[in-house]
Amino acid sequence: MLKSFCIKTNNNKITNYLLENYKKITLENTYISSLKFKVYNNVILHYKGNNLDLFYNTFSEIISSCIIQFYEKSIINRIISSNYFYFSHIEQQKIFHIVNNYLDNNELNECIIRKNSIKASCYDYFANNKTAILDGFINFRLNDYIKIMDCIVDLAVNKFVIDREYSEFINLLKSYINSKCPNKSYIHLIYNNQESILLDEFKNEISINNNAFDNSKLVSDISFSTNDYTLNTLLTLLPEKIYIHLIDNVEDEFINTLKLIFSDRIHLCNDCNICELFKLNKIKKW
Repeated sequence: MLKSFCIKTNNNKITNYLLENYKKITLENTYISSLKFKVYNNVILHYKGNNLDLFYNTFSEIISSCIIQFYEKSIINRIISSNYFYFSHIEQQKIFHIVNNYLDNNELNECIIRKNSIKASCYDYFANNKTAILDGFINFRLNDYIKIMDCIVDLAVNKFVIDREYSEFINLLKSYINSKCPNKSYIHLIYNNQESILLDEFKNEISINNNAFDNSKLVSDISFSTNDYTLNTLLTLLPEKIYIHLIDNVEDEFINTLKLIFSDRIHLCNDCNICELFKLNKIKKW
């Protein structure tokens, strides 16, 4: 019994992609034909064997790869422009790049889930139909895949908003610092495992100020970390230079934030007398 399925497209690159990948099929009793009509190129795969499940799976694998390669970026753009139209064009482009970075760097399991969703829709449709206009199939038959892409875009939007707010926060603090005169010549910040000790230029310990957050605790459930208190103290003292001694040699998010806020006031160190002292003592105070 002959089983055939025809994909209709007017995109020559997709036509060539399908023909090239159909030729790689190792399934016996499989034949390929291509016909050009007025509007569409018709790429047809014929099967005369008995293992229809394998045929549908093979065919679905090729079509799902084709969709990801040729349509996924336009699907992402469509979701962004439709669901997040209130962002500017530049902001939408930034969201698009976040989505692409996620898709390029995500785990293998996520790629499999995304592709398997398309394959399942393809298998179900191909088993009950003989032809598909590829553009229409993508627009109306890939509901589960579109839901997955909706979620990924939503994650990207959340990241974009958080990054934007973080950038605004950094710029606000930088403006504040640049508008004030330094209150200290320099300060040593000894940092290890997300814990800090502050020393003045005479190597006397500076009390880390948490007064600014006391009232906040009374009116909210927000909890503040040692890093928050350290940053608050540095903003109060406004040193001209900050020598950061990285005892564990790790530049984490807090250190990167300090670098963004204080810019060229920051000097990193991990191999001076102060560093050695705290390394030898294993920073017992912490």
